Amino acid sequence: MKLLYTLNSPYARKVRIVAAEKHIEIELQEVALAAPDCPVKQYNPLGKVPVLILSDGDSLYDSRVIAEYLDNRTPLAHLIPKDNTAKSAVRRWEALADGVCDAAVAVMLEQRRVEDKQDVAYIAKQMDKVTRGLTALNNDLGQNKWCVDDAFSLADIAVGCMLGYLGLRFAQQFDIAADYGNLARLQQALLKRQSFKDTLPVAN
Repeated sequence: MKLLYTLNSPYARKVRIVAAEKHIEIELQEVALAAPDCPVKQYNPLGKVPVLILSDGDSLYDSRVIAEYLDNRTPLAHLIPKDNTAKSAVRRWEALADGVCDAAVAVMLEQRRVEDKQDVAYIAKQMDKVTRGLTALNNDLGQNKWCVDDAFSLADIAVGCMLGYLGLRFAQQFDIAADYGNLARLQQALLKRQSFKDTLPVAN
């Protein structure tokens, strides 16, 4: 199996962490989406990463589909619970964390436009989604060690990747330690895991 990814994609990082936690060997191929010869569109018509190319040449996308596929590959340390109630809770956390990333990425892309062409109202709307998402995640976590049922899961991975992306792109706008203490505590616990250490975002 081969994973097409970009270094700082929080969605691709989520998949890389799942693979590491499950001890699944995957060939990593970093791509540049803007490059004329970028192979991503050959495997994902949407032209987005991550894309998992299977041994038979078929491909899987997006990160939620790939994460579930990898989690079901081996019985080792299931990251998505088999119990339906717990599974729904994990997927809800993942959906909200990914949604915060979606809004943050949208802001970043808009801010890359020429300043007088930027849509200020659109940026404000997306940033409001980020703030409301962070508040909900922080409140839902409370004093719990992990997001769902006191067990490390895909929910924690998704939240950790989201926090990593915000720290990379929006450190000046969001002070996680000061304003979202529960999430900051979770992030510190996650950063002790080798899978998170090995996939840290890199400023560019």
